Amino acid sequence: MKFRFVWIGKTKDSKWRSLQDEYMRRLSHFVRCETTELRDTAPHEGKETEGKLILEKLNQTPFVCLLDVGGKALTSHELSRTVDNWQNRGLKEVAFVIGGADGVSADVAERADFVLSLSFLTFTHEMARVLLLEQLYRAFTIIKGFPYQK
Repeated sequence: MKFRFVWIGKTKDSKWRSLQDEYMRRLSHFVRCETTELRDTAPHEGKETEGKLILEKLNQTPFVCLLDVGGKALTSHELSRTVDNWQNRGLKEVAFVIGGADGVSADVAERADFVLSLSFLTFTHEMARVLLLEQLYRAFTIIKGFPYQK
């Protein structure tokens, strides 16, 4: 299985970038990973323009997981069961999408096969990226029975 992460903008803060890289490294022991960082759009371009950029990168992806505050809130163990289910279904690739500051366009939302909420709280994009990567890493440690998740 392969995880592809598609998000708007770069992780500019070096501390968040370091954490992002660390969890990406850890996660890559369990699954192949690829990141696609799309350019920030100008304020007048809006989420429709960002949506087109995202959809261009998703056109061949069979399964898309959108991160959105209105998505399904899962515990770490529920997320691990979800990831395990994706593996058992034989999904070759799962793309995780984190939209821009204004969310995603309706077209991107419609393209999602699964909508996941990390929290009811709002996080910066840099935080959300690290939280997603850490929780996916935690999911694999739960699946494999490693002690990390305790």
